[in-house]
Amino acid sequence: MIAIIDYGAGNLKSVKNALDYLNVDSIITNKPEDIIKSDRIILPGDGSFGYMMENLEKNGLVNPIKNFIRSGKPFLGICLGLQGLFEESEESPNVKGLSIFKGKVVRFRKGKVPQIGWNKIFPKKKTIFKEDFMYFVNSYYVVPKDNSIIAATTDYNGNFVSSIKSNNITAMQFHPEKSGKAGIELLKRWLKC
Repeated sequence: MIAIIDYGAGNLKSVKNALDYLNVDSIITNKPEDIIKSDRIILPGDGSFGYMMENLEKNGLVNPIKNFIRSGKPFLGICLGLQGLFEESEESPNVKGLSIFKGKVVRFRKGKVPQIGWNKIFPKKKTIFKEDFMYFVNSYYVVPKDNSIIAATTDYNGNFVSSIKSNNITAMQFHPEKSGKAGIELLKRWLKC
């Protein structure tokens, strides 16, 4: 069973639809007990960093998510679900992230913001990511202190980190559930790892 974490926003339905298409059992939930007993969790996201963290706190989900990650079971972060793994974001000053990784989230300084549409990801190490076009909607991107977790980058007026991989954690800035066949194939690979 996969728990898709509901913090009051996010692309929940499209993630659920993608998993249904793959015949995978999943639930959309904001209950800590569902997270604890799940085999895998997905933290999808859209909206603001501050809103997400406030609602995760309010629903008592921060510690269950951290404990789940510590357990070694597979975690997938999508868009804001990637950004929330870091310590802070320029989008919401003074709001603390999950702090699973050291680093911050910064706003694009050039080009049209937000970046909306298809862009190519370039894998930096052997993971589930392959060079392909994926669908992005983002004004911010992560800057990890530890470059070894970077799994892929993307060029948008300069390279930025578009996915990370560290042990049981996989996370991406783009939306695999909105990226057609390439996104579905990526989710399939994640389900096998």
